[in-house]
Amino acid sequence: MTQRPPLPADLFDELCPSSLLPFRFGDKWAPMVLRCLDGGPRRYSELRVPLGRVTPKVLTRSLRGLERDGFVSRTVYADPKARVEYALTPLGRSMLEPLAAACRWATEHWDELLDARDARDARDASDVSDASPPPPRPASGSAAG
Repeated sequence: MTQRPPLPADLFDELCPSSLLPFRFGDKWAPMVLRCLDGGPRRYSELRVPLGRVTPKVLTRSLRGLERDGFVSRTVYADPKARVEYALTPLGRSMLEPLAAACRWATEHWDELLDARDARDARDASDVSDASPPPPRPASGSAAG
């Protein structure tokens, strides 16, 4: 097994621009998994370090989806100690540049994206508060009509 430096716990900022993308690469966490695998194969426990906000169940689901779609390979090693490693396939590696371009775009348009979301949230909140109250319900036991 090739020795690689560990993934830093702060690899992804909580305010990552990818959360503002109006489109998705796979599921919510797939782009971050792909980025983690950019430097070479990683064990599940290594991926958990920078992806600590992801539950183990969701990370497993994301890895399975990426494997199913051909972006990630899963290799089981039995000797000398059982372990599993995940690695980018050539198809997965080909997604890194479009993913980087999307992240650059989100970074460049960060303020616009946040302003648009804030404006929509404010409109939605206003629509809820301006809604007319429902008509009164007839008293229990009274005949309608």
